[in-house]
Amino acid sequence: MCGIAGFVGKGTESDLLRMTASLRHRGPDFQGGQLIENVGLGHARLSILDLSESANQPFFNPSKNLGMVFNGEIYNYLANKDYLHKLNKYTFSTTSDTEVLMYLYQELGLGMFEHLNGMFAFGIYDFQKKEMLIARDRMGKKPLYYGVFGQTLVYASEPKAILQHPLVSKELDLDALNAYLTFDYVPTPHSIFKNIYKLEPGHYLIFKDGAIQEKKPFWNITFKPQALSFEDAKAQFDTLLNDATASRLISDVPLGVFLSGGLDSSTVAYYAQKNSNVPIQTYSIGFEEKSYDETDYAQKVAQKLGTNHHLQILTAQDSINLLPEILPKLDEPFADPSVIPTYLLSKFTRKEVTVALGGDGSDELLAGYPTFISEAVRPYYAATPSFIKTMVSQLARALPVSDANISFDFKVKQFLKGFEEEAKYTHTLWMGSFTPNDKKSLFAPKILAQIRNGHGLQAVDAAIAEVATASNFNQLLNTYYRTYLIDDILVKVDRASMYSSLEVRAPFLDYRVVDFLNSLPKSYKQNGLKPGKYILRELMRDKIPNDIIDRPKKGFGIPLSSWLRHDLKPLCNELLSESALNQHGLFDNKYVQQLKNEHFDVKQNNRKLLWNLMAFQSWYQHYMVAK
Repeated sequence: MCGIAGFVGKGTESDLLRMTASLRHRGPDFQGGQLIENVGLGHARLSILDLSESANQPFFNPSKNLGMVFNGEIYNYLANKDYLHKLNKYTFSTTSDTEVLMYLYQELGLGMFEHLNGMFAFGIYDFQKKEMLIARDRMGKKPLYYGVFGQTLVYASEPKAILQHPLVSKELDLDALNAYLTFDYVPTPHSIFKNIYKLEPGHYLIFKDGAIQEKKPFWNITFKPQALSFEDAKAQFDTLLNDATASRLISDVPLGVFLSGGLDSSTVAYYAQKNSNVPIQTYSIGFEEKSYDETDYAQKVAQKLGTNHHLQILTAQDSINLLPEILPKLDEPFADPSVIPTYLLSKFTRKEVTVALGGDGSDELLAGYPTFISEAVRPYYAATPSFIKTMVSQLARALPVSDANISFDFKVKQFLKGFEEEAKYTHTLWMGSFTPNDKKSLFAPKILAQIRNGHGLQAVDAAIAEVATASNFNQLLNTYYRTYLIDDILVKVDRASMYSSLEVRAPFLDYRVVDFLNSLPKSYKQNGLKPGKYILRELMRDKIPNDIIDRPKKGFGIPLSSWLRHDLKPLCNELLSESALNQHGLFDNKYVQQLKNEHFDVKQNNRKLLWNLMAFQSWYQHYMVAK
C-alpha cells in the first residue's frame, strides 16, 4: 500500500519530489522519484511484501524501457509469477508483486487486467512508445486522480499531490459542490477541483502526444443470472469468501482484522481465524453513548472465535482532538462523520499491525442497508393522496427530537425527503443531506444562477444507464456500488487508514465474490421486509453468535447530534459563522443560521446538514484560503 504521483510533459525533478513528499503518510518507509526525459515517476512506499530496498519504486524492467509506480496489492501475484516463470523469459530480482505486475504488462499489454485479482492504482510508462498507462482496480479500492493541463498529464493517489505541480491551479467546481451537498461526497468522475478528475474503477487511460488517446473500462459490473439452489449458492459463497479472505492474509508484516460486532466484520474475522494457525488480532472501538456502542457484540464474537481482541473507547473530546488532524487531510469535502471513528480505529490498530481486513462491500452487494426495507414500502406511500402526505410531513416535524442512533424521528424525516424528486433518486436523498429544494434556499442567488447541473444527481443517472437492461433492484444495487460504495465507504476507509499508514483489505470486494453475488436472485439477498443479506446470514448461522446474525444493522455512527449541541458547538459556530461564510459568499447566511438554531434549540435534528456544511467549510479554509 503506497502513494503514487507523476506527470508526463512539463515539470521538474523538484516538482516531482514535492508531489511525492505530500503523500508521505501513504508510504512512510521510502519516498522516491525519478525524472527521465519529460516523465516523472514518484512513489511513497508502505512496505508490505518484500521489505528489502530492491522493491522500492519507481521500478524499471532490466532493459529500462518500462518504468512503473504501483499502489496496492495483487493477491494472486504468486500464481501470475508461476505463469511468467513457465515462459522462461523473465528473471525476478525481488519477491514483490510490483515486479510481477511489470512483467505481466510486458508480456500481455492490456491483456494483463484479466489476470489481476487485487486492489491497485498504477502508472506504467513505455519509453519506446512514448506512452503512459494509468489504471485503477475493478471496485475502486485504491484512488487515482488525474488532469491534463496544457499538454501535460498529472496524476496521483490524492489531489494534494496534483496541486503541488506548478501547472495546476486550485479552482472550485460549483457543479461538483452542488453534487456534494446532496451526496455528502463528490461523485466519480469529478472532484471538487475544476480540471481534476477521478479515474473510474475498472478503467485504464492512455496518454500520448500531449493528449488522452484512450480511456476505457477493462471490467464492468454485470448481472448475469445463474440457476442455483439456495443451498448450492450458499456453499459456493462459502468457498469464495474463504478463498478471498485467505488470499488477503498474505503479508510480510503483522496483520489484524477490524471487528465492529456487526455481521460483516464478524464474517471476515471468522474466515481469517479459520485460515490462521494462531489467534488473529482483532480491533474495535466503542462510544460512551450506549446507543452507538457495539463493543459488547464485538467482544462476544472475539470470544466465540478465540481471537486476541483489542478495544478502545471514543469520547466527544477524542473527536474534537481528531478533527483538526483529519479534516484538513481529506483533499475534498467529505461529510460522512464515521471517518472520525474509522481514523481512530486505524490509529489504534496501526500501533500493532500494518495490515487489517475489513467487512466493506457486503451491504452494497447484498442490500444490507435499512433503505432497502424502506424501498419495499416506498411505492405504497408514493401512491397516497397529496393531502395525506402533507399531514404526515407536518406530523413528522412535530415529532420529539432524539439524539439516539437512527432514532424514529430521524428515520421518518429522512424517509419523507426521498419523495421530493423522481423515484430513481429516492435512495440518494435518503442517504444524503441537502435535497434539490433545500439547495435553492442554501445557495446565494448569484451562485445558484451559475450552477449548470441542476439537481446534481447525474451520477445516479449514469449508474442506472450502465446496467439499463437489468432489473430495477439490480439497477439500485449498481447505484450503491457506483456512488455510495466508491465515493463514501472506500474513500473513508482509504483516507482514514492511510493517514495512519495502515493497509486495509476487503474480502467482500474480491471481483469473483462480486460477480457471483450479482448472479443471484433478489430473494437470496432480500427476503421480504426482513433485514437484507439473507444468504450471508444463513451462511454464518452458528459460525458466529446467532444474536449477531439476527440483530438489525447499526452502522458505524457517532453521537454527532448531541455533540453538536455540546462539545462540538463551538466548532460549529466557528465554521458556520457569518464571517466564515462571507469568505466565499456561496451560501445564504440566514438559512445556515436557521439550521444551527433549530438544532441547538432541539427543534430539529439538522446534524447531517450542519456536518455537511462544516466539512465543506473546513476543507475550504484549508485548501482555498490558507496559504
